[in-house]
Amino acid sequence: MNLTHHTVAIQHVHSIVGGARARGLDTAPLLARAGIPAALLESPLARISQQQYALLIHVLRRTLRDEMWGLLSRPLPPGSFGQCMRQLVRCATLQEALRDGFAFYHLLVPDFVPRLSVRGDTAHVQFVLRRPADARLDYAIKAFMLLSYQAASWLVARRIPLLGVDYTSGVTSGDTSRVYQVPLRQAQPHVGLSFEARWLDLPIVQSQQSLREFLAGSPANLIVKYRDTRSVTDRIRRLLRKRLGGEMPSLDEVGEALAVTPQTLRRRLREEGRGFQQIKDELRRDAAIDFLLHTQLHLLDVANRVGFSDASTFHRAFKQWTGVAPGEYRLAHGPAEH
Repeated sequence: MNLTHHTVAIQHVHSIVGGARARGLDTAPLLARAGIPAALLESPLARISQQQYALLIHVLRRTLRDEMWGLLSRPLPPGSFGQCMRQLVRCATLQEALRDGFAFYHLLVPDFVPRLSVRGDTAHVQFVLRRPADARLDYAIKAFMLLSYQAASWLVARRIPLLGVDYTSGVTSGDTSRVYQVPLRQAQPHVGLSFEARWLDLPIVQSQQSLREFLAGSPANLIVKYRDTRSVTDRIRRLLRKRLGGEMPSLDEVGEALAVTPQTLRRRLREEGRGFQQIKDELRRDAAIDFLLHTQLHLLDVANRVGFSDASTFHRAFKQWTGVAPGEYRLAHGPAEH
């Protein structure tokens, strides 16, 4: 296994099926169609793959006939995203595309207004409420912001570096800082993000032809693409992955391998909202999940491959990461151990 894919916190599953629950639907069959055992929702630390989460989005969109999965007070008609993107690939710059895209959704979304403003050298995107927020609306806005950001990055064929991300409520998952690669500010007046205004002048480089391929791969491509593999976090993760089965290098050794001082490494990690120990723990967790789901290795072999010398220590760590023991996790979703 050459790659260790990131995983998604179970809180996202709880949130995204909130619309289906509100409509009185039984969510267990919907989860099953995405390959997600309903029992996982009982474990607050459980994780699923990005592919399972993308498939769940697809299942909810088709079942509810709603591109925001029942989270808003009025369904977002199927095909809305594609219609909007066909308009945006004709724009000249990122600024024009963001303004046109937000104007398009302003007509369709009754619950919030997406706004772009420029103050000095900084561009701000904010999502202003049109009704009191509840848990479903809060998640819908955060999901809409992520999809908008990823779509904007696709239009200009590069990841737009962010200066900050604002949430009105607390962050329940560490995934958010990894996705945006900046620290998060909580308890802010509006959900939003900011970046250097100069990026608004980037030209739109996509076409109607590239859009057809893009739409065929959505929403999975909006979840897994445009993560900046040049970030310090991802460079460290790739370096640590090569040493996963043995003794992990120290921060000083990582800095030497990346040709940066430990002080610079710590500063850049802070700027991305990450920590060195956090990266190591998440890599071990995601690698263990990959091995449990996609191989028939004995638990001790899995433990050894992710850097644990004995099964009991691995058992404790995995239960701390996911809320369940590794054997239970495999029985819930993976091949049986022999």
